[in-house]
Amino acid sequence: MSFLFDLLKSILFGIVQGITEWLPISSTGHLILLDSIMPLEPDAFFEVFKVVIQFGSILAVLVLYYHRLNPWSKKKSPAKRRQTFNLWKKVIVGVIPAGILGLLFDNIIEDYLSAYFIIAIALIAYGVIYIIVEKHPKRPTIVNLDQLDYKTSFQIGCFQCLALIPGTSRSGSTILGGLYSGCSRTVASEFSFFIAIPVMLGASGLKVVKYFMETGFFSFSQLIILLLGTFISFVVSLFAIRGLLSYVKKHDFTIFGWYRIALGILVILFFYIL
Repeated sequence: MSFLFDLLKSILFGIVQGITEWLPISSTGHLILLDSIMPLEPDAFFEVFKVVIQFGSILAVLVLYYHRLNPWSKKKSPAKRRQTFNLWKKVIVGVIPAGILGLLFDNIIEDYLSAYFIIAIALIAYGVIYIIVEKHPKRPTIVNLDQLDYKTSFQIGCFQCLALIPGTSRSGSTILGGLYSGCSRTVASEFSFFIAIPVMLGASGLKVVKYFMETGFFSFSQLIILLLGTFISFVVSLFAIRGLLSYVKKHDFTIFGWYRIALGILVILFFYIL
């Protein structure tokens, strides 16, 4: 019965991960909050689980954008292949800041920055920033990814570093960075998807290696729970990515700002006042 309940929790975690990874509302913050209500034990396993199921979300990007991200596609002309290689170079440039800081401060972030109060403040602060940014929008000067230069890619990557704080949102930080840098909402969102690929793959690999070194291999039940959560995250991400791109064609991000503020207030009320 306990194992079946853990499977149900894994499905719920996968759904939350798949939705919140791509919306600018913080997947890690939501997973930590969900774990406080229905914990996955032991704690060391949850620390790996909440990161590794991101692989399902990344797989969804690779599936949806396979042709666009594959420079060796037979359907591409030499010019299109060069554009694809250039896109990957921009992604790598954008990954450098968060990659370095993530390696240097992973333990500090895990030990000191996962408190509910920090998550709540991050949710509220970035919610306010989103609302302010959308009230004074910049006219986009970068309306397709080919116009994105290396300087802008690195600048967006620097914004991604802010997402190392739980509750901030990786996609939210990179999208904000894109908007600030003059990208359209669609370009900012798509580059946010692409820049996530090496960052999240690296984070997942690092967590697994650390877990094996400190704890040993997963048990059979833990492996099933992990695979199920990853699969659910993949399926839900397919719909979430398509939904976000459809949404930003006609709407701004203000609604996500208000959602973040409301959730941050609820976190403070639930954990510190009520």
